[in-house]
Amino acid sequence: MPNRIVMKLVLMLSLCVLLSGVSSAQADMSIPEPSLRGNFVQGGMVIGRTTPGATVEFNGDTIQVGRHGDFVFGIGRDDEGPVQLRVRYANGQVWEESFPIESRKFDIQRVDGLPQQTVTPDPEVQRQIRANNEEVWHARQVRSERTDFTTQFIWPAEGRITGVYGSQRILNGQPRAPHWGLDIAAPTGSPVYAPADGIVTLTHPDMVLSGGTLIVDHGHGVFSTFIHLHAIHVEVGQEVKQGELIAEIGATGRATGPHLDWRINWGQVRVDPQLLVPPRD
Repeated sequence: MPNRIVMKLVLMLSLCVLLSGVSSAQADMSIPEPSLRGNFVQGGMVIGRTTPGATVEFNGDTIQVGRHGDFVFGIGRDDEGPVQLRVRYANGQVWEESFPIESRKFDIQRVDGLPQQTVTPDPEVQRQIRANNEEVWHARQVRSERTDFTTQFIWPAEGRITGVYGSQRILNGQPRAPHWGLDIAAPTGSPVYAPADGIVTLTHPDMVLSGGTLIVDHGHGVFSTFIHLHAIHVEVGQEVKQGELIAEIGATGRATGPHLDWRINWGQVRVDPQLLVPPRD
């Protein structure tokens, strides 16, 4: 008789453990996954949506989440990964995942024998460049609640692609900063359209390096920058709509010919604009 009781107890304990495991698995399966779209690649930008009220961490840092659960993050040119993403829901549940980053090969050009003043500007020019860079930095400090970045970006101009993101020159043995934009060549005066909705945070008619410069905020630290412009048709504080005429292509600043240099930032991370637009035929 005692043996039968012991056997019943063992069966009951085994059943409890089994049910406990099933319950835990069901609980794990009930944790909602955020939706993600974009490229886990060097220079990529990933757009996500989670449950409103959730907290999102990107590589250990808390990032901005919109009231509808929208968030975004960028991956730098030289980032090696993996990307660590964690979502903490209002009920205490946590979803987390690690994503590898696809590496890219960027074009590196070496140019020697240049006059030194071409490689290193004189002190006064350097001072002006620093002042311009400070203006640009301040224009990108806004962290608005706009979620214009969630829309499909369109090409801001028509023309031949003459420069791509991530390429780099080494002048007289000194590495220069990589090229952060997408260059689209077209005649001076050709139209530049807003690639997505946003609000203008900076206009400047003639910076030393970038010439006519325009910055548009798309929300959550995502900014479009348009440089070498011949003319700017919008003002700081103005809202723009996708496809709206905002500027004209030019050859101002340090440019060898008329073209649009379009750049995208997520905070201080520079991403590849070409990854955000549909491929051309």
